[in-house]
Amino acid sequence: MSPAEIAIIGCANMLAVVGLGGGLYEAGVVDPAWPTRPDIVSPRHGGLNRKWFWIPAHTAFELALVAALVTAWSHPTARLCLLIGLASHATMRLWSAFDFIPQALRFEAAEPDTINERAARRWTRRSRLRLPLDLITCGATFVAVVTAARLG
Repeated sequence: MSPAEIAIIGCANMLAVVGLGGGLYEAGVVDPAWPTRPDIVSPRHGGLNRKWFWIPAHTAFELALVAALVTAWSHPTARLCLLIGLASHATMRLWSAFDFIPQALRFEAAEPDTINERAARRWTRRSRLRLPLDLITCGATFVAVVTAARLG
C-alpha cells in the first residue's frame, strides 16, 4: 500500500482513539461527579455541552473509516479489520442512539434539582459498558494500520 493509503487508515485509527479518549474522560471524570451535581451536564446551567465534542468526533471518525474501507477494500486482511471496527462502532452508535442519548438529553434538559440520583448513577454504570466496543474499534483499526504498513 502507498504511504497515502496507510495515512488514511492511520487517520481512522487516530480518530478511533480520540473517541476512546472522550469515553474514558467521561467515564473517569464527568460520570463520577454529575449524578450529585447534575448542573455540570446541563448546558443551560453552564455545564458541559457534550454535543460540541461528540458530533464532530463521530462524524470525523465515520468519514475517515469509510475512506479507509475504500482504500483497503482490495486488501482482505485490512478490509476485515476495518469491517470489524465498523461493526463494533455501529453497535455502540446504535445502542447510544436508542438508549443512552435520549436519556442523556432528558438529564441535560431537566432542572438539576429534579434529577433522580439513582437513575443518573444507573445511566453512568451502563454507559461504561460502551467502552469495550470502543476498545474493539481501536484495536481493529490499529491492526488494519499495521497490516497496511506491512503491505506497503
